[in-house]
Parts: sequence; C-alpha cells; structure tokens
Amino acid sequence: MAMRVYVRVVERGGMSAAARDLGMGQPAVSERIDRLEQYLGARLLIRNTRKLAVTDAGAAFYERSKQVLDSADDALAVVNGDQSLRGTLRIAAPHGIGEVVLPSILLQMRNRHPLLKIELILNDRIVDPVTEGVDISLRLGDLGEGNFIARKLGHIGRVLVASPDYLQRNGTPTKPNELADHSFLRVAGLFNSGRLSLIGPGGQSELATIDIVLSTSHWRPLHSLLLDGAGIGVLQAPVCTEDLASGRLIRLLPEFSVPGFDLHALYPATRPIPPRIRAVLSLLEEQLGPVSLRES
Repeated sequence: MAMRVYVRVVERGGMSAAARDLGMGQPAVSERIDRLEQYLGARLLIRNTRKLAVTDAGAAFYERSKQVLDSADDALAVVNGDQSLRGTLRIAAPHGIGEVVLPSILLQMRNRHPLLKIELILNDRIVDPVTEGVDISLRLGDLGEGNFIARKLGHIGRVLVASPDYLQRNGTPTKPNELADHSFLRVAGLFNSGRLSLIGPGGQSELATIDIVLSTSHWRPLHSLLLDGAGIGVLQAPVCTEDLASGRLIRLLPEFSVPGFDLHALYPATRPIPPRIRAVLSLLEEQLGPVSLRES
C-alpha cells in the first residue's frame, strides 16, 4: 500500500491531491511516505510549503514501483481470467493537440476499454514522462534527453494566417519581405529572433522579418485575436482547419510553408510495456497519422 501511495503522490505532484484520489486523509498519506523513507533509508521527496520535488533516488524508486504495480495488476487480471484493460492511464499533451485533437480519441479509448480510467494533463513543456509522473507524454519538436522511449506518431503542420477583415484593412502580403509591415501575433516563446522561417516552392529556406506586437501564453487567445482581425500569426493546422475551410481565416503566402513539428509519444523505458500503454499507443498511432494532421 505504501508503494501505491508513493506512486500516486508523485503522479499528482502533492500530498493533498493524492489523498483525495486515494480516499485518505493527508496526514495518513504523509505518514505512509515518512515510514516508507525510513524503511528504505533514503529521501524520496523534498517537501516544502510551495512544492514537492522528487529526488534522484525517488525518481528511480517511482519507476521501479510503477513496474511492480503494473505487473501485479496484470497478474491479478490473468488469474481472474479478465483481459480487460483497467487502472489509471495518465497522458500529458500540448495544449493545442490536447484541446482540439485528443477529446475524440479519448472517447474512443473509453468505448474500447470502459474499465480504463484516463487522466489528461495539458502543458507545453518537454519533460521526461518518468519525471512528469505520466504513462505517455505527447510532445512536439525536439525532445531533448531523458529515460524514455520516443515513438513518432505524425507531423503537425503550421499555417500563417489572417482574417479577411484584417487583410481588407491592411492589405495582403504577397512576398515574405512584406510581412515586416504587418502586426504579428504569437504564442510566447516562439519566433524570439524576430524572424519567421519559411520554406519556398523550390524547397529553399527563407527568413522573413516580423514585427511582434503581441504575445500570449496560450493558443486560444491568439486564435481569437486573429479571428477578430488584430494581426497575422501562425497556428497549428489542426486548430484552424475549420476556420480555413469556412473562410474565417485566410492562409497567407500559400506558395510558402511554415515548418511544422514532429509529434512523438514518450513513455518510460520499461520492459515489458504494460498492456494498457501498448493498447493506447496503438490507438494513438492509428488516429494521429501524418495524413490527418498535414498542413491545410
């Protein structure tokens, strides 16, 4: 039981959230962790009033504990003659993919595996799934290093867009060097150099100067501002496909493309892969193929 409590604390990032999930009081959870650390003779967690951090020993113990608990659950299912997927699967994903693309896929997961509980955590960080306390982490672009296996699921295109109203008031750029004359909106952290990378019709790369006038921390305000005619900007293809089809947004410089991001599923480097992770990876590969997520 102490091992399950510890795993839940790491996955939920705190004692209070883990206590709620486990139906226990927070003092009881804290006591279980204290007794576990005393038994192991090692500090697993660093606790203060602001946050909880996992030590190196704690991260290693978490990974091994997950393996043990998953194996125990699988063994019980075999003994009971029940091959249904069960337990809780935690998936992390970027905001855009998680808010627009994943809901229908999660519904399919629930329909196929009704005993499987799913938690979706949205953030745009590149984090080792072991450190993040999740079973599968969907990530875009460069992955960095970590104790995980990466499986490519597809490619997410990006599109340079503006609303018809904005273009009517400010004109439509026809060449990359004309972008500097327009108000550029972005998600914070992107295009920090003040340049937009483009790929021309012949495959050549070109850097266009942009005038960044507004940054947001989330794609939805950017999307709304672009629809309202506040400027031009780049959106991931899945979040603006309907807007492009309806004419609410117009693709700019259509002979050029904005480089997109490869989409990977990261999962802990454990063997064997737990059945529920294997099954969900298979569904994600089926649904998140390159064709369905190409640039519009």
